[in-house]
Order: sequence, then structure tokens, then C-alpha cells
Amino acid sequence: MNPLDHVAIIMDGNGRWGLKHKNSRNAGHKEGLSTVEVVIKESIKCKVKFLTLFAFSTENWKRPKNEINYLFNLLENFLVRKIDQLHKQNIKLKIIGEKKFSKNLNSLLNLAEKKTAKNKKIQLNLALNYGSKLELVNAFKQLKKNNKKINEQNIEKYLYTKDIPNPDLLIRTGNTKRLSNFLLWQASYSEIIFVKKLWPDFNNNDYKNIIKKYQNTKRNYGAI
Repeated sequence: MNPLDHVAIIMDGNGRWGLKHKNSRNAGHKEGLSTVEVVIKESIKCKVKFLTLFAFSTENWKRPKNEINYLFNLLENFLVRKIDQLHKQNIKLKIIGEKKFSKNLNSLLNLAEKKTAKNKKIQLNLALNYGSKLELVNAFKQLKKNNKKINEQNIEKYLYTKDIPNPDLLIRTGNTKRLSNFLLWQASYSEIIFVKKLWPDFNNNDYKNIIKKYQNTKRNYGAI
């Protein structure tokens, strides 16, 4: 049975779910938060040590301004309501990406990271304003600035995920089969599962079945 330390998820389909059920993309984003809580709870049960959720990409700035504002307000409200609960559950929160948000949101994110920094049950990584290509470009800039030799080990020291193991399993919901500039370096040997369901419809049983499938997958890493 394969060990499972790190699960990464592209939470795709919120907007489409909202249009289908509520005639509002924003309603889908709100509904998707319930699925986030379900997945965090199940990850803890399965003793997953790291859970990385793709919440907002560098390309998502192209979306309508009212949708972007709604997403960030949703995140702010989530942090205000849930950070104490996450802390009590021994959950560590880490942001990966460029923190170029409002002063209030940046302050909340920094406070949440600081408050939960010593927690050890699970590390929840939120990929916010994250793009893998930008991450790699920034890593190479730092290598050049610090006159470091270009090799795999040094590159990984300058990634946002420098202290996080690469994901064993990467899941994408929403019936779309692409990585969308997410963890391109880190996911080079991840098992990738694409799910037809939209994110708000993704449930506990779906997640458990995927984990079971992963645990019984033969992983060769280029060998036989």
C-alpha cells in the first residue's frame, strides 16, 4: 500500500455549478467551501500530512472584477470565522504564491500563518495568486542573485514549496484534463486523477475511493 503524505487538488467547477443550480457563479464559489471542509476532515482521518488546494491562479485575474472581489471577500470571511477552529484542530495554514492582495487580506493571511505555525496534525497549503511558471522564473532569479549552481536541489530550495514534499496524488475535479499551471515541477511524478464531478458535488466517498485507488497503484518512478 502506497504511503500518502501529500494530496494536491485543483478545485475546478465552482462557477459552472453556480450557473447550473443558482444562475450565479458566485453561488458556486460559496458552495465549494463546504467541499473544502469535507476534504480537510477526511484528509485528517486518512493521516495526510499536507493538503494543497489551488484557490486562485495568476491567470484568474482575467476574470470579471466583481467575481474576483467576491472570491476575496469569501476568503476573508472564511479566515475570520474559521481560523480559531483550524487552530484548535492543530491545522497549520501556509500560503503559496505571491501575496499581492488588499492590505486587510494580506494581514489576515499573515495572522493565520503566524497563529497556526506550530500546528502539526496537517498542513493546509492555499495556492493563492499562484502560477507554477512564475514560481520557476522567480526561483531562477534567486539562483542567479545568490550565485548558486543550477541543479534540481538548488531550484527546489527557492520554490514556494521548499519545505513541503512533492504531492503523491493530484486530483482535478470539473471534467477538465489539464494542470493549468499548477505545481508543474512538483507534480512530475504525482499520480493524477481527473474527476468528472464539479467541485461542489465532490463528496467524502469520492475522495475516499480516489485515495484507495492511489494506495493500490503500482508506482515505478521510471523503473519496472
